[in-house]
Amino acid sequence: QVQLVESGGGLVQAGGSLRLSCAISGRNFGTLDMAWFRQAPGKARDFVAAISRRTDIIDYADSVKGRFTISRDNTKNTVNLQMNNLKPEDTAVYYCAGTGRFLPRPGVRDDYTYWGQGTQVTVSS
Repeated sequence: QVQLVESGGGLVQAGGSLRLSCAISGRNFGTLDMAWFRQAPGKARDFVAAISRRTDIIDYADSVKGRFTISRDNTKNTVNLQMNNLKPEDTAVYYCAGTGRFLPRPGVRDDYTYWGQGTQVTVSS
């Protein structure tokens, strides 16, 4: 059974930073493309960032470009999201997602098979 467990969420002031991590078990991590999505209260779950299994394709939502960095460590089976210069509009539950699909469409939720339970990020103004 594939499990994804997020950590690193919390409360931070605007302009601050947080680092989210997602640990994956139950499947060869090197066969998965990974992504982060987020969902604010009353809104849809939106794409944040994606990274391919070989780290050769990285994509970001326009709203986080230049502020967020996605990375992965295939030796530790983890994917990370470094979030800098956080804004109140970044407040959401952040979800880690994975897929074995070849060349998933980065912003398409349905292309991702495995999901974590989410971690809350709250940015105060």
